[in-house]
Amino acid sequence: MPSLLKVHIDKKSYGTRAILKNLHLSVEEGEIVSLIGASGCGKSTLLSIIAGLDTQHEGSIELAGKRIHGVNPDIGFIFQEPRLFPWLTVEQNIAFNTNNSDPQRTSVARLLAEVGMHGYERALPKQLSGGQAQRVAIARGLFSSPKLLLLDEPFSAVDAFTRMKLQDLLTNIAQEYGLTILLVTHDIDEALYLSDRIVLMDQATASLRQQFDVPLARPRNRGETAVSQLKVDILDSLHAAHAF
Repeated sequence: MPSLLKVHIDKKSYGTRAILKNLHLSVEEGEIVSLIGASGCGKSTLLSIIAGLDTQHEGSIELAGKRIHGVNPDIGFIFQEPRLFPWLTVEQNIAFNTNNSDPQRTSVARLLAEVGMHGYERALPKQLSGGQAQRVAIARGLFSSPKLLLLDEPFSAVDAFTRMKLQDLLTNIAQEYGLTILLVTHDIDEALYLSDRIVLMDQATASLRQQFDVPLARPRNRGETAVSQLKVDILDSLHAAHAF
C-alpha cells in the first residue's frame, strides 16, 4: 500500500537539547502505528509536528504525496485529555468553528451515534464521565473526515474497563472509515491490541530505534500466545533502550 504519511525530521531542539534528529517515518494508508518509548523521548513532540502545532523544526511532512505546513484539515488530533470547551454543548464542541448548519448537525448526530453517545447533543461537558468525554473527543476528531488521525495517549485517564471499550471503539471506527492512525501510548498491551506496527523511539539517539510488525488479524484476542511473545520481545528492547 502507498505511504499516506512521510515524516523527515532533520532536527527539533528545545534550547541546546535535540529532542528529535535524523528521524524518518512512513505510515501506509489504512495502517495503525503506535509510538512507544520512555517519557521525554519525543513521541508527543513528533505528533505535534505532524499536526502542524509545532512548526519550529528542520525537516518536512508529506501527506498523500503533498508537503504540508501548519494545521491541516486532513489531520485529526485527539489528546490525552478531551479538552472540551466547558461552556459549549457536546454538539457545539464537535462542530466548533463551523456555521452549525442542518447538514452539520446531521453529521454530529451520526458521529455521536457511532461513538455510543446518541442523545447527548445538548449535554455540557460537566455532565459527562471521563469515558463519555473522550468519546465526544473522538467524534470531534472525526468531524472533518480526516485522512490521518493522531492520538496522544487518548485513553490513559480512564479506568481499565472503559479503556478496553474505547480501544474496541477505535478499531471499529478505523475499519469503518478506512482511517490511518498514529498513536502514542505507554501501554504495550494497548499497542499490541490496536496496531499493525509498533515503533520504539530512543531518547539517547533522539530518533527511531526499532520497529515491530504485529501480523495478527482483527478482532484480536488480548491473551493469545503470539501477542504474549511479541510483548516479551518489545519489553526486552525497551530495557535495552533504557526506557525504564
